[in-house]
Amino acid sequence: MASFFLTRCVDAVRSPFSILGSVRTATKRAGGTVKNHGGSPGKRLGVKKFSDQPVIPGNIIVRQRGTLFHPGPHVKMGRDHTIYAVAPGVVRFYKEKWMRGERRFVGVVLERGEVLPRDEAARGRSRYCGLVNLRNLESPKHP
Repeated sequence: MASFFLTRCVDAVRSPFSILGSVRTATKRAGGTVKNHGGSPGKRLGVKKFSDQPVIPGNIIVRQRGTLFHPGPHVKMGRDHTIYAVAPGVVRFYKEKWMRGERRFVGVVLERGEVLPRDEAARGRSRYCGLVNLRNLESPKHP
């Protein structure tokens, strides 16, 4: 009986797993990782009002990250680079020479026939006063 116990202890010392205790074995296959998974939903960026479309004050014209388009006349840029109209009119997209390249601008013209950039020498400065009653402008003028 003593020799059986002695051989049992010696075998336990020689076994590599005796120091670690029990070793777990995999019960399921390895899954691997997922590339380009789910992520977050889209932010719905892009041009919302195209050229020649009418806008009213507050209408969003472009939602963007960074300044792909720069604000022109009668538009402003929000904190997140959203460009929106501040006067009623028609949207115009145009390019201007800027340093060594070109910049894309978005503006609003008050009459449909106008083009941007505006020729201020010939036509004068474009003015819009938010206090004007727009319904009175459409009615026929009395002499």
